Amino acid sequence: MNDTDVGTAWRQLLAQHATIVCALERELHDRHDLGVSEFEVLDRMAEGACKSPDGGFRVQELAECVHLSQSALSRLIARLENHGLVTRSLCQADRRGVFVSLTEKGRDTHAEARPTHRAVLGKYL
Repeated sequence: MNDTDVGTAWRQLLAQHATIVCALERELHDRHDLGVSEFEVLDRMAEGACKSPDGGFRVQELAECVHLSQSALSRLIARLENHGLVTRSLCQADRRGVFVSLTEKGRDTHAEARPTHRAVLGKYL
């Protein structure tokens, strides 16, 4: 692939990503009052991805899993917590660590939003 082709392919990938993210934002917000990043955190937690061996979701490990900075994820978790979707607690073994857990409402919200998320992805991918 030459330099021009690589640049064109990159712009096409960015355009497809932007189209999908915009569609997800619109559908998730309108139907479930969730943003894409909020859904991604709920989805990863519901699937058990990024789970620590001791059973919780450490903020640091979850940040790496969802590709957000720790500060951005902390703000997002605060919003989810304010809506009753997750709870935070201190790690008993390491008081510097913070665990995040899905609430029943968080699991229900994820279960309701997941078909919308997957339908949008199915339409565009």
